[in-house]
Amino acid sequence: MGRRHLFGTDGVRGLANGELLTPELAVAVAGSAARVLAERDRSHRPVAVVGRDPRASGEMLEAAVVAGLTAAGADAVRVGVLPTPAVAHLVAALDADLGVMISASHNPMPDNGIKLFAAGGHKLPDAVEAAVEAGLGDTSGRPTGAGIGRVRDLPDATGRYVEHLLRSTPAGSLAGLRVVVDCAHGAASGAAPEAYRRAGADVVALHAEPDGLNINDGVGSTHLDPLRAAVREHGADLGIAHDGDADRCLAVDARGEVVDGDQILAVLAVAMKDAGELTHDTLVATVMSNLGLHLAMEKAGIALRTTAVGDRYVLEELRAGGFALGGEQSGHVVLPAHATTGDGLLTALRLMARMSATGSPLAELAGVVTPLPQVLRNVTVADKDAVAASAAVAAAVAAEEAALAGHGRVLLRPSGTEQLVRVMVEAPTQEQADAVALRLADVVAAAR
Repeated sequence: MGRRHLFGTDGVRGLANGELLTPELAVAVAGSAARVLAERDRSHRPVAVVGRDPRASGEMLEAAVVAGLTAAGADAVRVGVLPTPAVAHLVAALDADLGVMISASHNPMPDNGIKLFAAGGHKLPDAVEAAVEAGLGDTSGRPTGAGIGRVRDLPDATGRYVEHLLRSTPAGSLAGLRVVVDCAHGAASGAAPEAYRRAGADVVALHAEPDGLNINDGVGSTHLDPLRAAVREHGADLGIAHDGDADRCLAVDARGEVVDGDQILAVLAVAMKDAGELTHDTLVATVMSNLGLHLAMEKAGIALRTTAVGDRYVLEELRAGGFALGGEQSGHVVLPAHATTGDGLLTALRLMARMSATGSPLAELAGVVTPLPQVLRNVTVADKDAVAASAAVAAAVAAEEAALAGHGRVLLRPSGTEQLVRVMVEAPTQEQADAVALRLADVVAAAR
């Protein structure tokens, strides 16, 4: 059972009940996690918070996870269908030893995943994930009798999470704003409309009727056209789109134009700088953030630190530097003063609070960033390490960067899981970006 590299950038993910993500694996992962993460304090029975998104397979995997936890001697607190950040929050609020979220985020319904949180609601570092993997086959020392873990439900879990959100954006503070929220038939279907209404907004809930099969099905943050149309139809001030587990959000302005994660980060960074809340006047983003964000932050007097792609790396940089804001172009935004992981509902509340406080439309606030045309090409190769070491590829990249003369950007990034090299180009025009990306893709393909 003890396979390596089981965990990806955000937990274990795959086709539910398929070759990898089976109930047997869920039992083993939960049991190993309970043993590894309960090491901090042996004086009490470990406690684990278990949540899920509405996928039908989540019911099966929740049962398996609870079985694995209790067989390892941990008590399981089932919180039901809740956003991922709600589970992280409840791990900390209940002083639990670990948390398990069963979700495949924005993936299609047949997929599912298992995300783990340590005490305090923090994602696991690589070393701890490796320890969990290494312990998958350990069935020794199972408790019996009174030593077996117990199971209880937390009926007011959604209410606790919404109250937590409203401590950041008080009730009534969004009065006068009309928002359409696309819940993706996902984990935010109950909590998001409630939180936004209680904060004072006039809320139109869209795709908030999960049936276990319709999550992310042509809706949510990966399918924005229905939200854009609904914002215009209802004359709303903005639209908010969540993914299946609501750890991120994208926005749509009153005209129906998309406001991406880079623009949301810029709006929040400027707001926090104005309020004296932006530690060291620094924003953390990934290498995939648009050059337009870099230029906007430089103009605003805000330093921008970049990390590898993945919200876990953003989190690591935030914690290491004590910074107050970070995120990704995809809409994962982390506010460490209020959350230990990306929280799409918190992000949306803070974005709307900025609109309310300034009286400015979202299009005006987001206009601080002028995104450069960006092209991403995935090139299949035989050996991505050989491509990375290729002198011809390095020379081609250098030549294209010199030609852009600081008005664009080139990034070559090997895939973490496949024999692919991702070629990303930003340039002043779409035609120029397309041409540079095509030339570099040809060089990469020839180097394989």
